Parts: sequence; structure tokens; C-alpha cells
Amino acid sequence: MLSKPTPRHLPPSLLLKTTGDNVFPHNRLVAIRFPALLRVAPLMLGLLCLGLGEVLAQTGSLVHPPTELVKKYFELDQKGAKLDSLSYEALAPYRDWQEEPAWRRIVVIRGFSVAEHYRQWEVVNRLEVVIPVTFEVIGYVYLETAGFVPESSMEEVRVRVKSIKNRWRIMEPVLPPHVGQKRMINFVREAWVKETEPAKRESLAALQEELRKAK
Repeated sequence: MLSKPTPRHLPPSLLLKTTGDNVFPHNRLVAIRFPALLRVAPLMLGLLCLGLGEVLAQTGSLVHPPTELVKKYFELDQKGAKLDSLSYEALAPYRDWQEEPAWRRIVVIRGFSVAEHYRQWEVVNRLEVVIPVTFEVIGYVYLETAGFVPESSMEEVRVRVKSIKNRWRIMEPVLPPHVGQKRMINFVREAWVKETEPAKRESLAALQEELRKAK
């Protein structure tokens, strides 16, 4: 049997409203043809959770600008925190939601930037702001086929941050994983090492090579 990702259910109002998000319907499970891609992410758990107690105690303090929270959240995402349900919990101190859909694609990025100056934000009130974040996208990995579609673009999202119980928390949008190119290459390499079927190993090797060549 092929492994299946567990969907993380959310009200539709919290999902990013753009075309091509490729999220799963909430009442379905989708078979992944390359389960090794889903088995390697727990290797990141130890690194992501080091010092988690300290993070839980300090993250989102209102004495710090909300941009600090947003940066840390997407830095963890870039390192692969959303690639596994366990390491995903390292993002808990930063967000206001508990669950996400079972994403079927991964956005591969070269980097991202967060609008630093408050004049670039939409200030709803003193305890709620909307901060632009820009991703430098190089393409998309599709988990069902272990395929890579190169597509160089700049993606801008507007991240709503609000004070919840005297802590900054990200309210929306709920985005698919935005993983750094180097981390994605390592993720696929780890999946290739664990895979035993020759045909799938060949596909994963090809995916790794495509990711290396992406610009």
C-alpha cells in the first residue's frame, strides 16, 4: 500500500485565495506514489525543535516588531518544517491555526524578503497589521509524480499578524510549503536513499538533478 498524507482540515476562509494552489479537498486522501519523500522529513525534527521551550516562551512578544515573527516563521518553512507532521509542530508558536490541508505540491524558493518598514504594511489597528512577504520562486515539486516544474517568478503574499493573548500570531494566509532549493535537494536525496524500488529511485535521482540545475 502506498502511504497517504493525513489532511489537516481548515475552514475555506483561511486558505489562500489564488489559482494553482493545488490543495486537496478536505474530504479526500491522495495516494503518494513516492512515499519515501514523506518518510525523510522526521530527520529534521531534532534540529527544528532544539530550544523549542525557549521559543514557546519568547516568540511573538509585543515588545518586538511583528516582522520578527514573520521572518522566523518563513525561515523554518524554508528549512522544511512543513514537510512532516512532526516537524510541522515547530511552527506552532508562530501561527493561529492548528491544521493544514495535505498539500500535493511544494514551492521551491531561492529566498524571501519581508517588508520591514511599517509604511509598507497595511495597519488595521495597533494590534493587527498586514505585512507583504515576497518569495523568489524557482519552481514546484509535485509529490504524486516526483516531478519538478521550473517556473522563475516573484510571489507576493500579504500576511495578517494580530495580537492574541499579548503575543503576535500569524492569522493568514495558510500557504503550501515554501522550501529552499538546497533543503529540497537534500530532502529528495534522503528519499532516494530510503527508496527500494528501482523505477522510483530513478525518478528521484532525475528530480534531484533537475533541482540542482534550476536557476
